[in-house]
Amino acid sequence: MSISEKLIYTLETEGLKKYYKMGPEIVKALDGVDLRVVKGEYISIMGPSGSGKTTLFNMVGGLDKPTAGKIYIDEVDISKLDAYELAWLRCRKIGYIFQTFNLIPVMTALENVMLPMIFAGVDAEERRKRAIELLNRVGLGDRLEHKPVELSGGQQQRVAIARALANNPAIILADEPTGNLDLDTGRSIIMLLHELNREKGVTVMAATHDLKMIDVSDRIVWLRDGKIQRIEKRKEVSLRVYRIEEA
Repeated sequence: MSISEKLIYTLETEGLKKYYKMGPEIVKALDGVDLRVVKGEYISIMGPSGSGKTTLFNMVGGLDKPTAGKIYIDEVDISKLDAYELAWLRCRKIGYIFQTFNLIPVMTALENVMLPMIFAGVDAEERRKRAIELLNRVGLGDRLEHKPVELSGGQQQRVAIARALANNPAIILADEPTGNLDLDTGRSIIMLLHELNREKGVTVMAATHDLKMIDVSDRIVWLRDGKIQRIEKRKEVSLRVYRIEEA
């Protein structure tokens, strides 16, 4: 058996397509994406606006159905699941981190992190214990009872990260996680995601324009016009940038 056959893939897409009809035009948001993500990898999806990053996330996250192709998460083809099965999968297998945080404003940090566990059927004592542990881990142990309006942007994003980890997901989807943050706060969020990726072995897939993400990514997937242009390992990107700087 070859080395590649021994790898465990958290995510696989095969010939993934998503087409939209806009009047007489057919928009190919995704046009045959083949991607394999190994368990525990940190993947950055990069490309210009309109390249297909958000559409790819919607497909992988089970928020939309593909026009054609297959999507496997932990070897389950989610493109064949019904609405109930997709809801179950999103609750237990996928953690979301949004650019706009998407916290419930009337809930405390603790309550926001516990919320996904309620939907997953975790009992009250366990979800409180788990939420406190996660908020401590992201550096917010002293902000448990604070509501989003009482937290800075960076702190709100840390709550969102803790919430994404609440149900021990197979994969975290981070959509522009540093897009609304200043430079230093964005860097701290990137390093936090990297640390959690290494400590917990959770797979992270980040859609981003932030080149700082390259520093912590195992691989970078470059999208353009709904297709994968190239996939590079971090050291390959670093070497190319270094040569350009020397020149």
